Amino acid sequence: MPPATRADLDDLAELLASAREVLVLTGAGMSTDSGIPDYRGPDGTRRVTPVQYQEFVRSADVRRRYWARAFVGWRRLATAGANAGHHAIARLQSVGALGALITQNVDGLHQAAGSRGVVELHGALASVVCLACGARSRRAELDARTRELNPDFHPDDGEVRPDGDIAFADAVLAGFVVPRCLGCDSDRLKPDVVLFGESVPQPRVTRCYALTDHADVLLVLGSSLRVYSGYRFVRRAAERGIPVAIVTHGPSRGDPMATVRLDAALGQVLPALAERLHAEPPRAGVPHSLSTPARHYGSP
Repeated sequence: MPPATRADLDDLAELLASAREVLVLTGAGMSTDSGIPDYRGPDGTRRVTPVQYQEFVRSADVRRRYWARAFVGWRRLATAGANAGHHAIARLQSVGALGALITQNVDGLHQAAGSRGVVELHGALASVVCLACGARSRRAELDARTRELNPDFHPDDGEVRPDGDIAFADAVLAGFVVPRCLGCDSDRLKPDVVLFGESVPQPRVTRCYALTDHADVLLVLGSSLRVYSGYRFVRRAAERGIPVAIVTHGPSRGDPMATVRLDAALGQVLPALAERLHAEPPRAGVPHSLSTPARHYGSP
């Protein structure tokens, strides 16, 4: 798919400007400029295999492997900062150009940039839940306890994954101690996120359906929509005749339903969109990547 043009960006700005309520749905591509890679490559193929919910629940060894890797990955993820796209969304919200935001990401970077009305569809890595007693705690507190239990655990860093862990050889896991729940002493602690194979809590889904039904436009940013948990809201919007705009690199499962479709970098499109919708002082020039033809999908 060719990259987006100035005309494409103007079409997107016009669509958003004409709407009373724009609902935003973001995916992993939103955070790649912050150094957090996507699960999938540009062609939509999954690059890494995430931990599966059923395996995590059943196996103490799987939980131990996850928490050892996550212990290392959290140091990197906790220091990741909101990028230009995150800040542009917050500015667009501040002037009323965008409304509520549903994110499939678990990194908390939208809130760090100042966004409001954020629904974390898949939860947040900053929180931990005990599968035995339901007690919740802060990830920072768990990290501190993990450090105390494993003072000599310092494996070489690898690439951080979207779920906050880092892959390294199982051989380095020898001796790693997983903290236990302070409430019931269980070893069944889990990041308070929806793992692959786990269902999104129904009240959260219901809330997101309500937000979709209330919107005049659904704006999808940085998601291939391969995962049904986010794709369902695009289907819902299309079924109700709500225009869908999609900005992401590579193919998207929602392309046939899109009114406006841009293939471009969010770190360039969103600040430029903020300029057009008066969410920041005008800047001279337009990014070079917005200067060649693009393809649109669907119909108004």
